[in-house]
Formats: sequence, C-alpha cells, structure tokens
Amino acid sequence: MNLLKKLSCATIIGLSLIISLSALAKDSFVFTAIPDQDESQLRERFDKVAVYLSNELGVEVEYIPVKSYAAAVTAFRNDQVQLAWFGGLSGVRARSLVEGSEAIAQGFEDPFFETYFIAHASTGLKNSSDFPQAMADKTFTFGSKGSTSGRLMPEYHIRQQFDKAPKDIFSKVGFSGNHSKTIALVQSGAYEVGAVNFQVWRKDLAAGKIDTNKVSIIWTTPTYSDYQWTIRGDVDQRWSAGFKKRVTKALLDMKDKDLLASFPRSSFIPASNSDYDTIFNMAKEIKLID
Repeated sequence: MNLLKKLSCATIIGLSLIISLSALAKDSFVFTAIPDQDESQLRERFDKVAVYLSNELGVEVEYIPVKSYAAAVTAFRNDQVQLAWFGGLSGVRARSLVEGSEAIAQGFEDPFFETYFIAHASTGLKNSSDFPQAMADKTFTFGSKGSTSGRLMPEYHIRQQFDKAPKDIFSKVGFSGNHSKTIALVQSGAYEVGAVNFQVWRKDLAAGKIDTNKVSIIWTTPTYSDYQWTIRGDVDQRWSAGFKKRVTKALLDMKDKDLLASFPRSSFIPASNSDYDTIFNMAKEIKLID
C-alpha cells in the first residue's frame, strides 16, 4: 500500500511538472525566420534578437529555426510561432492563412529590394541594363521554391520576357534551397545561371566567399518590397492588451549596430499588409498562390 501511495505521489508530481512546463512554454513568445542562409548564421543572428526582445518586452522570447520556407509558414499558421521574419511571398502566404495577422516592420532597405541574376564566367554573359535573353537554353537555379527574391521575382520576369515557363526555356532548372547555395552552385559551374537576393550577394562578397572571376551579376530586377516581420492577430489576447504595439515598438527601436548589421539592415521602419499587394498579385499571376 505504501508503495502504491509513493507511486501515486510520484505520478502526481510528474504530471504537475509536465503541466508546469507546458504552461511555461505557452507563456513564451516564440518566433522564427525563413531559412534564407545556413542555419549557423541564422542561429547567431536570431538568438541575439530573442535576448533583445526578452529585455524589451519583459517576457520569455524564444527563436526556433525551421528547415524550409514552407515550414515557417506552417509554424505560423499552427501557432507554434507568433512572430516571423518572412520574405514577401512567405509573408503573404502566412497572413492569408491566419486571420488578423499583420506585417508590422520591415528593414529600411526592404521597400527597395532587388534580385540579381548571376552567371558563370564560361557563359560569356555580361552585366547589362537589358534583360539577358541569351541565358535561354542554359542551366538555371532558383533559390528556395518559396523565396520572393530567389524564385517569385526572377520567375515573374522570366515569364514576362519569354512568355514561357522556366522549364520550357532552360536546359535544366533547379532549386538550391537558399541564396548562399545559389551563389556557390553558379560559382562552381554546377549551374550556368541563377537568381539571388542582392543583400546575401553583397554580404558574401564582403566576406570573401565570391570569386568574381568565376561568377558575376548580369542583370538587376526593378525594386520591390520584400522582407518583413509579421505577427499573429491574437497576441494581445494571449499576453496583454497592447502587446502587438509593444513588439512593433521594440523592433522599430532596435538600434544595436551589430544586431542590425547581421540582417543586414540599417534600421527597421513600419510596414503594413498593403505594402505587399504587388507580391500577392504577381504570385497569383504565375500561380504560386491559389
């Protein structure tokens, strides 16, 4: 009988601990980010963001990495995360799935985003203000299938210029998964041409990872709005009235130069859902959104 009592007590204590941990996890404000670079770089950046937000908001803030753009959208939809650093396309997709969700902040540079088309030196393609029609019949790699700068924008312009789908233009079409991999694949000659986020190109170039004798920019898209912080619409109910405004203020007030440089952004400015209407319309036009 004593043994049964001890086991019952242990069970109760164990269940209490599980319930307490679940409650603690529920009280944590969790965010993620699209995996546009390798995980170690993202972890270094966003762990620092989590510390900053914890200090500013007075609640436990946790960053969780995801393996794909689609996984970031799914985590947001399922309330596994309440805030996310999305690209234009992934943000539009996520907000369409979660009623009341809002784009609240973007980098100062984000309304003026660009995609670089890049080519291996063996192609003979050179930088020009004219769209590179001569890349037809070559091998081409996008970034992630869910990327704005690495997939949506380049595919939109390719279709506009050729009036065909990429598979009917290039001898081979690939998806590298992220921008740094796109650069590496074109630089190695594994693919002849690719499309990449201009910020990642500049960052990798400054880090000495790009050999411009092997790979170079051949065309730059017109500017468009891209990355943004998007928050779920129910955070005020879950934490406290005005919590969304406090998160927005914390992001807009981020001044740490090292932290901003890791994005890289010079500052964050206000954003709204309407800033990404063009992205939504383009995605519908080329059937990336139903």
